[in-house]
Amino acid sequence: MLTHKAIWKAIDELAASHGLSTSGLARRGGLDPTAFNVSKRHSRDGKPRWPSSESIAKILDATGASIDDFARLCGGGDMAQAVRRVPVIGMAQAGAKGFFDDGGYPVGNGWDEVAFPDLGDPNAFALEITGDSMEPVYRDGDLIVVSPAAGIRRRDRVVVKTTDGEVMAKELARRTARQIVLNSFNPAYEQRIIPTEQVAWIARIVWASQ
Repeated sequence: MLTHKAIWKAIDELAASHGLSTSGLARRGGLDPTAFNVSKRHSRDGKPRWPSSESIAKILDATGASIDDFARLCGGGDMAQAVRRVPVIGMAQAGAKGFFDDGGYPVGNGWDEVAFPDLGDPNAFALEITGDSMEPVYRDGDLIVVSPAAGIRRRDRVVVKTTDGEVMAKELARRTARQIVLNSFNPAYEQRIIPTEQVAWIARIVWASQ
């Protein structure tokens, strides 16, 4: 499992290997220049703050580095402990029966796989985006990694499967005992309100490979 210290170390070393400061690396990835400042790595009460999966994906894309490269920069021993392979399934297939249990955990075998930094959820899986309903955040062919074990808060990007077999990636606007409210990334698609009894499962998106 990758540690807080190791991930920030990898960001520092990725910046240095391209002759950049951490601010310069953030700018190259299209992020706020202060995103990787040392002052942002812990909260005021000393609790560790983790860089978002989206921000890491952006700097990897901007520098041409792979997930394996990032894991090597993290160091800390055996690569097998730093990187694991997660199953990949298409969004359309995900709506069919037999791919997930009632809790949203992947089942079965024979899936394709993709390398992913091990953040501690053995049940993480990847979905391949199809269509334009999630643009401009996610485009056709992008991979998103989903963690059933990750906590979910308002404004998180999530994947939801309904009891009718519909699978969608949205932003969680609100969650109550009776319903969930989901904002669409693409303004051409309306906000969705789904009664709780129609939600098969909901899980947070923790990484995007774009």
